[in-house]
This record gives sequence, structure tokens and C-alpha cells, in this order.
Amino acid sequence: MRYLARVLKKAFLHGAELELLAYRVTQFNWELLPRPQHLKTSKIVGFNEGSLVLVDVLQQPTPTSETPENGNDNGEADLIDGIEDATDWVLELISAYLTRNMTPEMLVQEVERAEQWRQSLTLQSQEVGRRALETAARRDEIQELEKNLKLEQEAIARREAQLNAKAGELSTLAESLAKRSQDLNRREAQLDAKAAELEALSESLAKQNENPK
Repeated sequence: MRYLARVLKKAFLHGAELELLAYRVTQFNWELLPRPQHLKTSKIVGFNEGSLVLVDVLQQPTPTSETPENGNDNGEADLIDGIEDATDWVLELISAYLTRNMTPEMLVQEVERAEQWRQSLTLQSQEVGRRALETAARRDEIQELEKNLKLEQEAIARREAQLNAKAGELSTLAESLAKRSQDLNRREAQLDAKAAELEALSESLAKQNENPK
């Protein structure tokens, strides 16, 4: 865990006592400690007393605000994993916020606006998700309607093919009936001609019988 600390005491050869002031919760979120905590280290500290430093601690120290007179701080002397100057970090904070005339109130307002924006985006995302679900449902309905329409079109096409086949059969039957009618008419004409011939022959015979030689 990373802490912002101040160098309280520095040993003559090596080691120092640090006062932990704040700790990092997330990358952009820090919290002040309710009470400053003291932590000793046997590592070489190249910073003067009163310097602000960033300290990486292997585990959370035992909360205490008193500096032990002798020995290490509750056996936590070597919990410190690294120490670096906090000057650049502080200057970066000043450059990012204080040089833009941003007061703490303005920062709170910005945080509130950011939260409102986040909530608005969440609502918009939920609305987009709801509309996406509705669109998907409508798409499924349209696909089902298209499927049913295709099946109906195929059924109509089959019925049309059947009707066309029936029409072809009826056309062929009509042609056959027409030919038969023509044959009957021709035979009827032939019979009429035969009947006329027989009638003429019968009249001729009747005249011969009336005037015998």
C-alpha cells in the first residue's frame, strides 16, 4: 500500500522514523489517516527531516500515534518496500488542480457532475439495452413473419403449379373432345350424304316401277 509520509527523525548512519499521513485507496483516490501513524525503518533514507515522501508498505501498519523510545515500531521496522521523493507528485497535483483556480468546492462540484454524468450514462446504457432487446424481439417477430410468408408463398406456388397442371389436363381434354366432335360432324355429314343417295335411289326405283316399259 502506498502512503504519503513525512520524515520525522533520521538516524546518523541509516534508518529513519516516518509519520504516515494519508494512503492511496485507488489510483485517483486518497484518504487522510484519522491519526498520523509512526513507522520506523532500518533502510537507508536519503531525505532530510521534514521531507514529504511516498512510501510503499508491504502491509498495513498497526495504528499508533506514539513514537516508541527504543527499538522498532511494533516489529514493523522492515515493512517499508520503497521510499521516493513526493515533490514531483505534489507539483503534479498543483499543476493539475491548483494552477487552474480550482477550489475544493469546485472539485466537489466536478465530482458531483461526474457522478451525475456517470448515472446519466448508466441510464442511457440501460435504455439502449432495453431498446436493443425490443429491437431483437421485433427482429425475431419479423423473421418469423418472413418465414411464415415464405411458407405461404411456397404453398401458393405449389397450388398454382397444381392448377396449371389441371388446366393443362383440361386443355388436352378439350382438344380431344373437339377432335371427336369434328369426327362426329364428319361422320354425320357422310351419313347425310349416304341418306341423300339412298333417297335419290329410292325415288328413281319408284319412278321406274310407275312407268314400266
